[in-house]
Amino acid sequence: MSTSTYLPRSSAARAKKRGSGDAERPHKWGNPITYLVALLFIAACIAPVLYIVVGGFRTNAQISTSPAGLPHPWVFSNYTNVLSSSTFWGEFGNSLVVALACTVGVVVLGLMVSFVLARYDFKLKGAMYSLFAAGLMFPMVIAITPLYIVIKDLGLIDNLAGIIIPEIAFGLPTTIIILVPFLRAIPKELEEAASLDGTSRIGFFVRMVLPLSLPGVATVGILTFIGSWNNYVLPLYILNSQANYTLPLGVQQFSSQYSEDTAKVLAFTSLAMLPALIFFSIFQKRIVGGLTGAVKG
Repeated sequence: MSTSTYLPRSSAARAKKRGSGDAERPHKWGNPITYLVALLFIAACIAPVLYIVVGGFRTNAQISTSPAGLPHPWVFSNYTNVLSSSTFWGEFGNSLVVALACTVGVVVLGLMVSFVLARYDFKLKGAMYSLFAAGLMFPMVIAITPLYIVIKDLGLIDNLAGIIIPEIAFGLPTTIIILVPFLRAIPKELEEAASLDGTSRIGFFVRMVLPLSLPGVATVGILTFIGSWNNYVLPLYILNSQANYTLPLGVQQFSSQYSEDTAKVLAFTSLAMLPALIFFSIFQKRIVGGLTGAVKG
């Protein structure tokens, strides 16, 4: 039933006029200084990436003559030479193996630990959660020397497993901090109803917990993948042979080998960072949504 049925004719007309006025009212922009500062920050972040990508389409003579200029003409041989190199694809494969293994390990282990911390009460539960939270204050760079000794004692030097295992361990604190609020927000009544229907705890975990925590799982998975792909310090200490190099180490090796060919180094660097950049650009909304859900939880 329409609004005019309950309002007098004059009141309905005023309401209609007020509604049309709200629709016709122009959008009110914020402070121009805020937009200016935001644009400056965006430019500061994008400009180096664009310089590297565009620089790969130039020659060394063009870079020397006009460092900030555009390619004229555009040179594609730098990228094609890198893409036709077996070294690049070998390092790409190593980075992909390490990143996928770390992502799967962090998500699976982090989800199981977070489920226990969020849904069950036991002694030292608070201490265990605090221990994982304290892990956020100790980055890998600080622990690199004792970590190297442990990996050496395990016989994992110059082995991809020597990178995967520590990255999983250092990725768990962030994962648990993000996932625990998601799992804690699942109503207990839902678990009780599933139990009355004969569903086991493992069945509840697989059928209910996993689908409901997908935003958080996607967030930690994306962050882990990007962090593992860009990790440089740990491979630098652990890997010795070029056959096991990941792309961050490959960039350093390539830039040393072709130090005089700046354009080719820029092309190699662009191709090395492009997968993580594309991955982040595609799933950035999931990252923001997952972190927002974790804060609300």
